[in-house]
Amino acid sequence: MNRGSVTVRVARWSATHPWRAIGFWLILVAVAVGLSVMVPKQQTKAADTWVGQSGQAAEMIQQAGLGDKPSETVLVTDPDGPLDRAEATKALRQLEQKMTGIAAVSAVGDPIWAENGKAALLPIELKGSADDAADNVDQLVAATADVQKQNQSLSIQQTGSASLDAGIWKQVGSDLAKAEKLSLPITFALMLLAFGALIAAGIPVLLAISAVGAALGFYAPLSYLFPDGGSVANVVLLIGMAVGVDYSLFYLKREREERRRGHGTVDAVEIAAATSGHSVVVSGIAVIVSMAGLYVAQDAVFSSMATATIVVVAVAVIGSLTVLPALLAKLGHRVDRPRVPLLWRLNRRIGPGGISRRLLAPVLRFPKIALLVSVLAIVALAVPAFGMKTEPGGLSTLPQSIPEVKTMQQLQANFPSQGMAYDVVARGNDGKPPVAALTALQRTAVDSGKFVITPGQQVRSSGDTAVLSLVSVRPDTSDDAKIALGELRDDLVPKAFAAGSGSTWAVGGETADSVDYGQNQRDKLPYVIGFVLILTLVMMAVTFRSLAIALVTTALNLASVGACFGALALVFQRTWAEGLLDFTSPGFIVSWIPLFLFVILIGLSMDYHVFVLNRIREGVRDGLSPKEAVRKGITESAGVVTSAAAVMVSVFAVFATLGMIEMKQMGVGLAVAVLIDATLVRIVMLPSILVLLGRKAWWPNKLSAATVDQAPERELVRA
Repeated sequence: MNRGSVTVRVARWSATHPWRAIGFWLILVAVAVGLSVMVPKQQTKAADTWVGQSGQAAEMIQQAGLGDKPSETVLVTDPDGPLDRAEATKALRQLEQKMTGIAAVSAVGDPIWAENGKAALLPIELKGSADDAADNVDQLVAATADVQKQNQSLSIQQTGSASLDAGIWKQVGSDLAKAEKLSLPITFALMLLAFGALIAAGIPVLLAISAVGAALGFYAPLSYLFPDGGSVANVVLLIGMAVGVDYSLFYLKREREERRRGHGTVDAVEIAAATSGHSVVVSGIAVIVSMAGLYVAQDAVFSSMATATIVVVAVAVIGSLTVLPALLAKLGHRVDRPRVPLLWRLNRRIGPGGISRRLLAPVLRFPKIALLVSVLAIVALAVPAFGMKTEPGGLSTLPQSIPEVKTMQQLQANFPSQGMAYDVVARGNDGKPPVAALTALQRTAVDSGKFVITPGQQVRSSGDTAVLSLVSVRPDTSDDAKIALGELRDDLVPKAFAAGSGSTWAVGGETADSVDYGQNQRDKLPYVIGFVLILTLVMMAVTFRSLAIALVTTALNLASVGACFGALALVFQRTWAEGLLDFTSPGFIVSWIPLFLFVILIGLSMDYHVFVLNRIREGVRDGLSPKEAVRKGITESAGVVTSAAAVMVSVFAVFATLGMIEMKQMGVGLAVAVLIDATLVRIVMLPSILVLLGRKAWWPNKLSAATVDQAPERELVRA
């Protein structure tokens, strides 16, 4: 055994000083929790997501001080039919009285009645910035709820940017709580099935959840550099539970295996540290390297996800190398207590790799046929990915269970002027605002029948800049947003500012922001892919000193990603799974999902891939033939890989049951990819490739064969 290995030295210290190691971990978690309480987590601002022409428009508006005041809208309808004007007027007056009494309200506008006679709205202007509106919107929502109680025959609902965001965050919080409630007992049940003993099953779950809590705490101060884009808590729970349990599982399984071979507790811990501990470090680095690829996208939301994931993976690695050996040394054989009789006997009867040995036999006997069949299966699964369509999420992709979403849709249906808004911003070259050109553009756009203006909304100007707000009459869908934006940017606006006018113009607004944001992610995707693939390839080549292993790993990772994208297209671009997963198909994948899934899958697929390859390399170094080394490595690691994959699939599947469609798509994509990766890829494709390559698989590294009687633990991987 390489006693100079860092993982072995850390494990030895933890095993011989267990209370110190446990105390260190408890202090680490306590400090993290303290940080989460003392340091408020920062959220992304609107300016953090400005990209493209819409970002240019937003910056011009901000510099000129022409931004719209934050506002909310209260919609009054009658659920039983046409709106009674007298009854609605009474409710609107009550609303006006309550809203004017709120300090955060700047002004309450006159009621606006829908032309169809089915609705009325009350516009409310708020003081301060959009951030101030977010802080004060609860007061307005409470006032609206009070008026609703006094007018039971009417439907009185509030919506707007601030209240809609609040509703989304409430849904995210509810989803997160649901994921926690489901993932913990499911994970514990799987661990109980894997170990057959309560303490052994509880240790990985306990370490994983403590790693998640610690990571969220440490992220709080980091959020000042990488503010939360809204998904950090979900991503930390998703990835933290998966890798936290897996790392502990790798270590614990190997330690138990060495104890069964007759080693003492400390020796077993050291051997586990030199083998599984080394794999944990390499796997952790692989996930961190992959997640670092998100920084290449230069996107605030992705940067926050990358930072939080890197933190939780690092904390999980530290826990598996320190407190876990300490717990194992302190508990000794008691880690297998109390036993669940039926599960314990079942584990002992099946033995390590009992099922995988039967599945692997035909693969090793007919490697060419096995590889051909598996490649054809992967290609078939990946084919739908070529038709995958990505679009930014919007109102149509939000859960209908969010009241503000339904209210906004009703508002746009009854008041077309409240639909998709576009801001045309222009700056004159002579120090004067081009008001005349924008006024002419307004007439042309309205006369085309494709755009309308909000009543009372005119061209606004300040200094040399002017702004015109137009609203599309089309429904709020991604395709319609692209069409309306294209008509403005490619036709109407260029004609209004003919060549030689000297004016600088840009078309922005919330809808244009979404379109430009999605396009920016598609533009950055090739750079992210290149960065991640090159770095992981180099890392695997250095770790195993084999270019062939690095290339094989890259090919297998891409196979898993292709199958994942194909599954996403099959499930979410069609309607057959709507009832099964409780969603309405938008006909596309939310634009940030493929990029995020690609990065995280490359990292997670290395999780047990490194573990399996290390076991196979141990066999080669012990003097086994390539085929026997593959057989030994796959079967001995099968129980761990199966348990690790089961944990990942179950945790990811929980996210497929949540309300937000982004979380559903993320959960389904990850669950399918890991399931395929742990079965078809690792049990069929990997062994068949390694058998066909033989010793060339480790080229250019020439592994020296050990003598048969040499103890395996003395030929372990050098960390």
